[in-house]
Amino acid sequence: VQLVESGGGSVQAGGSLRLSCVVSGYAYSDGYCLGWFRQAPGKEREGVAAIMILGATTYYADSVKGRATISRDNAKNTVYLQMNGLKPEDTAMYYCAADDRVTGTLLFTRYKYWGRGTQVTVS
Repeated sequence: VQLVESGGGSVQAGGSLRLSCVVSGYAYSDGYCLGWFRQAPGKEREGVAAIMILGATTYYADSVKGRATISRDNAKNTVYLQMNGLKPEDTAMYYCAADDRVTGTLLFTRYKYWGRGTQVTVS
C-alpha cells in the first residue's frame, strides 16, 4: 500500500486547507481504515481524523471537531482532510496512514502504512 499526500502550505490563522492523500495498492473490499495524523516539532504524532473505506464512518480528535472534515472518493482512491478555522497550533507535518486491521482508531501506533507527509504552517 502506498500513500502520497499533497495540499499542505502556509496559511493565515482562520484560513482553510484541503489535504489530499492518494492511496494505491489495496482493494476496496479489504475494509481499510484511512487516517490523518500530524506531528509538530518536539511533539508526539497525534491522530486528527479517520474514515472507514467501507461505510465511510468517520472519527475525529476533539482538537479538530467542528473544524475538520475527512472524506474519501473511492473512484479516485483519494482521502481528503478539509481543515477550516486553522490555528497556529495546527502547524505540523500532516501524514496519511492506512491499515486493514483497525476500526477508526486515532492511535498512530496501530497503522502499518504511511505516507511521507505534507507540511501545514499557520501564522
